Amino acid sequence: MDTSNIPHAFVSPDTLAARIGRADAPLLLDVRREAAFAASARMLAGALRCKPEEVAALAAAGPPRDVVVYCAQGHEVSAGAVATLRAAGWHAQALAGGIEGGEDGVDSPQDLAMWRASALPSMKKRPDWGVPGAQPSRWITRERPKIDRIACPWLIRRFIDPRAEFFYVPTATVFSEAARLHAVAYDIPGAPVSHEGAWCSFDVLLRAFEIEDPALDRLARIVRGADTDDLALEPQCAGLLAFSLGLSRLHTDDHAMLEAAMPLYDALYAWCASEAVAAWQGTAAESHNWTPATMAGTRA
Repeated sequence: MDTSNIPHAFVSPDTLAARIGRADAPLLLDVRREAAFAASARMLAGALRCKPEEVAALAAAGPPRDVVVYCAQGHEVSAGAVATLRAAGWHAQALAGGIEGGEDGVDSPQDLAMWRASALPSMKKRPDWGVPGAQPSRWITRERPKIDRIACPWLIRRFIDPRAEFFYVPTATVFSEAARLHAVAYDIPGAPVSHEGAWCSFDVLLRAFEIEDPALDRLARIVRGADTDDLALEPQCAGLLAFSLGLSRLHTDDHAMLEAAMPLYDALYAWCASEAVAAWQGTAAESHNWTPATMAGTRA
């Protein structure tokens, strides 16, 4: 399909990479044809599966929103999905080059090099845990969360399944409720996701989905130090511990605490991302200090 008459129909991998994992990230749809989707072990981080033939139904099912679609190589499947979504009033774009970064012998060498130079965060599919699934994945853990049991839902919502559902229950009922609700238990001994050696549940979850992101690696160290009382691991560990304990005291409802903590983790991830960029560029990380000389003004 010719998309030349659709303004801003494509988004570059660089631009999309900067938005994945953020609270204001667009809805990300994997619209690969079934054969291509089934043959691949991976999806882009935070993407939802939507078969090409189901795009129109999705567009009609909810209010229009910001969405990025991708297919295998960024050609007619993505273009068709964009046209369908835009016709329904959505602000839709396609990922240039698709998940594979274009097609050799079809796309220009310049485009191929540009698209493939940007490593978009991706995740391993885990159908055994309901990712991706026709319904939102379900996760369950002990009540009264502090750190890991909040950090893990943040990671799942932002990078694994934005529709995910979370349950907090008494410790003694975690596994029976997990069976009843068809939910994945986490952060309790014997669960599919729990502490392993020095790793906390956040580390294990990150590795179970094989998500590679320097900013998430830094955040994982902060979470690990705060959750295991190894506060010397990163300077920010003590701060995360203090905020987490304070939030627990402010909120008696576990889901209310999760919602209150989401912006905290968003901000911490944004800081980790900026630190990773500074390290990659070899520039000084941002700091803050008191510089009265730059604040000169006229006193009233």
